[in-house]
Amino acid sequence: MEFKLPTETVELPSKGLLYPEGHPLASGTIEMKYMTAKEEDILTNQNYIANGTVIDKLLKSLIVTEFDYNDLLVGDKNAIMIAARILAYGKDYEVDMNGIKVSIDLSLIEPKPLSEDIAGGSTEFTYSLPHSGNEVTFKLLTHADEMKIEREIKGLKKIDKQSSAEVTTRLKHMIVSINGSREVADVRKFVDNYLLAKDARAFREHYTQISPDVDLLVTYENANGTEEEAVLPITVNFFWPDA
Repeated sequence: MEFKLPTETVELPSKGLLYPEGHPLASGTIEMKYMTAKEEDILTNQNYIANGTVIDKLLKSLIVTEFDYNDLLVGDKNAIMIAARILAYGKDYEVDMNGIKVSIDLSLIEPKPLSEDIAGGSTEFTYSLPHSGNEVTFKLLTHADEMKIEREIKGLKKIDKQSSAEVTTRLKHMIVSINGSREVADVRKFVDNYLLAKDARAFREHYTQISPDVDLLVTYENANGTEEEAVLPITVNFFWPDA
């Protein structure tokens, strides 16, 4: 006996422009199914929760479009996560904002406007560091890149428990060349020894500005009765509203 399961088409912030021609995501959309009891089992799986894979397991189960999940851009993944929450439990998200319970309408969250560079179909981008003048070429991170970064950080902490290399490790994976050199050793040497803090900050701001993503900056009324802006917190009840 066959049963019908409804699906929805979700638009990607990247509009598909950063995927190779012919890639399933190059259309700029993705098909997702509604959450079932099977996905609720995923959400309560203690092993997935403990090792930090529960959200990825959930999204993989919900996505109908066939493609390599490792190719998924981080910003597109964020949009899919918001869509999955709306399809599962509705658009209203109750969250604590500085001690005030606020109801956020997730359906009002919109993609960030695309940068002109991305609109041109680029996959790598150049940026001249404003203080040192060095030129970096960088890419936008995918799920696979995030997993590599996480593994490298964990490996460094095994060697040195006091290690705190999250910032530099991420930069080493974002930057693909420095002053024309694509040698990994040159990029890592530059990040470790020559990248000025104020240049690193400017670069991260530029990266955030051009990255396709969803705008998680929300406005709410604070205790004084005035409007305040804050980044939407993704807490335990985002996918566990009864937690």
